[in-house]
Amino acid sequence: MRCGLIARKVGMTRFFTDDGIHVPVTVLHLEDGVHVTAQRTEERDGYTAVQLGVGKAKVRRTGKAMRGHFAKAKVEPKRHLVEFRVSPDNLIEPGAELSAEHFLAGQKVDVAGTSIGKGFAGGMKRHNFSGLEATHGVSVSHRSHGSTGQCQDPGKVFKGKKMAGHMGDRRVTTQNLTVHAVDAARGLIFVKGPVPGSAGGWVEIRDAVKRPRPEGVPTPGALKVAEAAAEAPVEAPAEAAEAAGDAAEQKD
Repeated sequence: MRCGLIARKVGMTRFFTDDGIHVPVTVLHLEDGVHVTAQRTEERDGYTAVQLGVGKAKVRRTGKAMRGHFAKAKVEPKRHLVEFRVSPDNLIEPGAELSAEHFLAGQKVDVAGTSIGKGFAGGMKRHNFSGLEATHGVSVSHRSHGSTGQCQDPGKVFKGKKMAGHMGDRRVTTQNLTVHAVDAARGLIFVKGPVPGSAGGWVEIRDAVKRPRPEGVPTPGALKVAEAAAEAPVEAPAEAAEAAGDAAEQKD
């Protein structure tokens, strides 16, 4: 089990395949980079997890304790923090930055976010009730949900009864979504279909729990630090010695 990513929902757009099929996608942006801000280990905390932070936060609006927390990880203050439970072999050192290539195109993922709040809604909108009839003596109360309880026995309304009430603004997880494409340079992940939440909201992306993880997925994660080190040119021994000699002559 490896960690996921935190992203901001930008909105929805669409792709067209080579044969002209329209694919609706949701654009998820890794805003200002996703950094590891802390570790949780079995010896110290009783469980293993990785804490990720995303988005820039103003230093003057960050508490002193949190400033020390971010300074310990050697990262800038973050706006949003989330912990991801991981297996001990998938722990990542604090300060590392994760890339959008953490997920592969075609991979199944689970996306969790806070759904759009609808306020107080009636039974027809909230639970898809049909409402009352438009005739046979029904007047004024066509959109009401009708009877809610019983008569003398048991004479109460059971808990959990579907009725009018607050709708939306709760944590929702959509499972088995497909990653259509990944743009690592711009930190974008394109997920097929809609995801919970409004545009501008934070969402959490994880490997699908009901689907096997595809081969080639980077573990413990796609780290930008590792990529930068791998892309750095390696100087040949002869060239290095020649450069050192030239530097010594210039010094003399």
